[in-house]
Amino acid sequence: MDLSPATLALVVATFFVAGLVKGVTGMGLPTVAMGVLGAVLSPLAAASLLIVPSSVTNLWQLFAGPSVSALSRRLWPMMAAIVLGTLAGSAILAGGDGRATTTALGLALVLYAAVTLLARPWRVPAAWERIASPLVGLATGLVTGATGVFVIPAVPYLQSLGFERDTLVQALGLSFTVSTFALAAGLLWQGAAPGTGWLASALLVLPALVGMGAGQIVRAFISPAVFRRVFLVGLLLLGLEMTARALV
Repeated sequence: MDLSPATLALVVATFFVAGLVKGVTGMGLPTVAMGVLGAVLSPLAAASLLIVPSSVTNLWQLFAGPSVSALSRRLWPMMAAIVLGTLAGSAILAGGDGRATTTALGLALVLYAAVTLLARPWRVPAAWERIASPLVGLATGLVTGATGVFVIPAVPYLQSLGFERDTLVQALGLSFTVSTFALAAGLLWQGAAPGTGWLASALLVLPALVGMGAGQIVRAFISPAVFRRVFLVGLLLLGLEMTARALV
């Protein structure tokens, strides 16, 4: 992966900011990284750089929570479907059609930001969860495989299950971890593994972790809700710009 000094500086800054957002809100690293880097690199290259930092930070988030085993037993149908959907959808990301993947990425960012900003909180009845979880997982996997973004519709769905805050953060960590590993497997399966980009991806763990640490400090001084709204508006504008640029 041949990056100019200016692009390399942007990549490092992006992962720091993405880590900062994750430190404040508990999510957002892959979304920020794909959104910003997708504007200057191909979505496939951006996804390849994302894999190691996303894996490390999401594992940290997953195992910092109260009960991995209980969550895994409850959510395994969703997680299994995420893997299947991601493997299927990865053919789109690995296909090399830059306009199609950039459009899909832009639309995913717009959809996530708009739904999160505008939709009212809702609750999935317990009786529906057995059917809803694999369907949501499959849809999330297809979006992940096509765009490298893990949040639609997994995040709104997990928020609708009535978890306590710490358990919700851990459930998001579980979903993001499974999505990241499935994306890496999908790219390998499609013959689109990053090659020497694995080293670049591993090195980007440092700015991501520094950003996460900074975000956890910043969280004590600002309102996470206000910060999250500003972050979502930025994602919405970025997604609209990417979609419009790809379609022109």
